[in-house]
Amino acid sequence: MLKAVLVITLCLTASALALDESPESPETPETGGIIINLNNGELCLVSGQCKSSCCHRPDALSLARCAPRAAEREVCSKKSLYETYYFCPCEAGLRCEGDWSIGGSIVNTNFGICEDPRAPK
Repeated sequence: MLKAVLVITLCLTASALALDESPESPETPETGGIIINLNNGELCLVSGQCKSSCCHRPDALSLARCAPRAAEREVCSKKSLYETYYFCPCEAGLRCEGDWSIGGSIVNTNFGICEDPRAPK
């Protein structure tokens, strides 16, 4: 049953993206996909669909959209079981410093600050 709901949701999301797509100018050849390889700002269900690998939702009741990863000294999320984040994980080369717990992974509350592990303390 859960798989059927997921497939229907993916189809509806793909349909919404196809209707919402606006024509791009010739100077921006970057195009996204319909279900994977999505650009920032496009609706997503899981982070694996996004080019940035971050499917972000501001709160539990909002729609998730692809977003850029967190930069140095920004709030970040550690790994989430649901593959959607309230705060995106850190950019490559940075580490999300903060508390981690199994309970926080389940309820998506493992937050920290992106830090460069090579920076002097």
